[in-house]
Amino acid sequence: MSSLQLDQIGKRYGAVEVIADLSLDVRQGEFIVFLGPSGCGKTSLLRMVAGLESVTRGRVLIGGEDVTHLAPGQRKLAMVFQHYALYPHMTVRDNLDFGLRNVGLAEAEITRRVAEAARMLELDALLQRKPDQLSGGQRQRVAIGRAVVKEPALFLFDEPLSNLDAALRGRTRVELARLHQRLGATMVFVTHDQLEAMTLATRIVVMNKGAIEQVGTPAEIYRRPATRFVASFIGTPGMNLLNVQRLEDDAQGLCQVVAAGGQRLATRVPGHQLTGQDLCLGVRPENLVLAEPGARGTLSGRVELVEFLGERTLVHVALADGSLVIATAAGAQPQRGEAVGLAAQLGELQLFDARGRGHAAPLASAEGDAAAVIALPRARLA
Repeated sequence: MSSLQLDQIGKRYGAVEVIADLSLDVRQGEFIVFLGPSGCGKTSLLRMVAGLESVTRGRVLIGGEDVTHLAPGQRKLAMVFQHYALYPHMTVRDNLDFGLRNVGLAEAEITRRVAEAARMLELDALLQRKPDQLSGGQRQRVAIGRAVVKEPALFLFDEPLSNLDAALRGRTRVELARLHQRLGATMVFVTHDQLEAMTLATRIVVMNKGAIEQVGTPAEIYRRPATRFVASFIGTPGMNLLNVQRLEDDAQGLCQVVAAGGQRLATRVPGHQLTGQDLCLGVRPENLVLAEPGARGTLSGRVELVEFLGERTLVHVALADGSLVIATAAGAQPQRGEAVGLAAQLGELQLFDARGRGHAAPLASAEGDAAAVIALPRARLA
């Protein structure tokens, strides 16, 4: 296994710049996931690492070696594509060992590698079958096995699960996680699926418009989004975002705001982090729960829609100023048109400045804090 370093990578297609000065360090043994919407540049970036696309500027280093201008076969990596690309006239065994025979590897070594990959991926009973005799999940495992037998320094995955149905995607996702644990290999995975990213990655690289918005663990990305884009993109549904105006900080130096509907709210975000008067307040649906309407320290609104999802119920609430937010309901489900109050966990309230940069309470302040939103008795704009 090897590290990967992207040093001020840039990519242009004619006059169109799709990636600009992107830098990233991937440590040995990490499972890194590039996550972002279609067209954000994540697949182009992966193909530049693989050598399938040229780099307009910058460097690609694998294991400390500059491979920017090396051919794909010289980079000591293996890539698994979205489409299986198996040889239809060959058996599973032949598909696995074809590349090894092409480079003249000894027969005993070929046998060892194929047997080990087949064992890990549970392909032993399928070695004599041809691709048209396999299910979609089995074909994907063969494609992964073809990468495993190369024993590469780096694994690259380009949306390998997108062609599978939901149940099979879940099982294959688990197999990939187990494979990473067994091999301890460095893996780079591209997807637009949040669930894949959150369950597989040691770190997620969130991309948007050819740039990195945030790099962090799944928990960091979810609980402390660095930008408004990350806050709205990560999570199903995404974070609730409300326009607010800043008030004077409280006696502890914590920021206080007023919402468009006139509600005065306290947060645990240190005021010194913030500049400007116009801010955006963010809160996850699970940190915004239903309360008695009119209760002290709550936001007020009316239920627009109720979604029962089995393990949780999402309630869409229109606030007094017309803003729509999503909260969670425990116990009895409210009815459409019903007046409700909304209480939030103070430590999980976040603020985004005019540039869209996120500011949150220190994690120590958020742990175990189940207090409701506090209505301030009097305040004036800063």
